[in-house]
Amino acid sequence: GGLRKTKLIGRAKLSAQLLLGFSVYNLIRLGSLSGWWRGAHV
Repeated sequence: GGLRKTKLIGRAKLSAQLLLGFSVYNLIRLGSLSGWWRGAHV
């Protein structure tokens, strides 16, 4: 999720970035399980 080298300063901003990264990962994972997203695009 881009946390190895972040440009954000502050715990609140980092937690928001982490939440966004996990949310996107879960959406892609759910999409691949249901069949509407193919992993070849990534």
